[in-house]
Amino acid sequence: MAELGKGVTAGKLALNVQKRLSRAQEKVLQKLGKADETRDTAFEELVASFNKQMTEGTKLQRDLKAYLAAVKAMHDASRRLQDCLADMYEPDWFGKEEMDALVEEMIEKEMDNNLEDTDTLWLDYHQTLTDKALLCMDTYLAQFPEIKSRIAKRERKLVDFDSARHHFSSLQKGKKKDEAKIAKPAALLEMAAPSWAQGLISAHQVAQTNLSYNQAEEDLGRAQKIFEELNVELQDELPTLWDSRVGVYVGTFQSLAGHQEKFHKEMSKLSQNLNDIMTKLEEQRQLKKDATAATKKVDDAKSEEANHSESTSPAPKSSVTNGSDADLPPGFLYKVKAVHEYTATDNDELELKVGDAVLVLAFDNPDEQDDGWLLGVKESHWSQKKDISAKGVFPENFTQKV
Repeated sequence: MAELGKGVTAGKLALNVQKRLSRAQEKVLQKLGKADETRDTAFEELVASFNKQMTEGTKLQRDLKAYLAAVKAMHDASRRLQDCLADMYEPDWFGKEEMDALVEEMIEKEMDNNLEDTDTLWLDYHQTLTDKALLCMDTYLAQFPEIKSRIAKRERKLVDFDSARHHFSSLQKGKKKDEAKIAKPAALLEMAAPSWAQGLISAHQVAQTNLSYNQAEEDLGRAQKIFEELNVELQDELPTLWDSRVGVYVGTFQSLAGHQEKFHKEMSKLSQNLNDIMTKLEEQRQLKKDATAATKKVDDAKSEEANHSESTSPAPKSSVTNGSDADLPPGFLYKVKAVHEYTATDNDELELKVGDAVLVLAFDNPDEQDDGWLLGVKESHWSQKKDISAKGVFPENFTQKV
């Protein structure tokens, strides 16, 4: 017999074509109401549940893939944001060293005494979700195509069974009619054959009828067996598969939530460090703003003082509180001694070293004096120059009155 393909012969091809034609004819007759259809409502409900389960699982798989794509996008965006932060942070800003350390930590982060960079944290998160959630869903859904194929095969075998059943039923009815006809030979047959041959012809007709009947009965039994085997298997498997969805969904979302919590907990440590540095930077900016305002007040006071004589009016008698104050040059309130070093941050401030003696002056306008700040000139400068041109402001708590 001619080969049409690997394992396919012309005979097999013809048989398959005949099966498809028979099934199509049977479905048409059933739809037209000319042939009854075997129905199993309970199984149809199982199939409906199966289709719903497959649809839901496929959607979950698709959304998990979209979530993982979003994780990767967030990883890329986070890396670009870190680079931007490192580039824009100016050298004179508060916390520059801390910021450099933080960015370096974001690149090489210490966790459990092991150095793991942020890239690894993101990649581990992505890979863990892939292994614990997406791959589990892939495995879960991998069984659906095969079962779906068997459900379709059961449907075809059910049509074959109905077709065989109807064919056998029609032969049963036909057999009874043929037996009645054989009992009364036709007039033409009686005239065409002698009496001794009429019995042979009748026997042949009976044999032919019995052969078709027996063949139809065998076909019906075979079709019924194939259908019932598939039906029983699916009746057992579909409920089990339906129940399994609960464990799959619980495991998937439990894993997703757990690894989300762990990942964001680690990332929140870095975020808190960044927030602290930004807070300190804002505080430092405010301090500089306040210092600038104080400096402006001092400059205004200097400008006003320049409009008077370089000597100041004598201190009021009430300001002399001890014997050492009586030895002060005129115009000075009292003397203090530096107990801490102070580095001037502006040109109107005094640079102090421990032990420096400072003669304190009164502000021309008391309202311009900031809390905690004094105006004075170093005693050593006054002794040499006898002027107050080098006067400046300094923090009172860095000195001690003598």
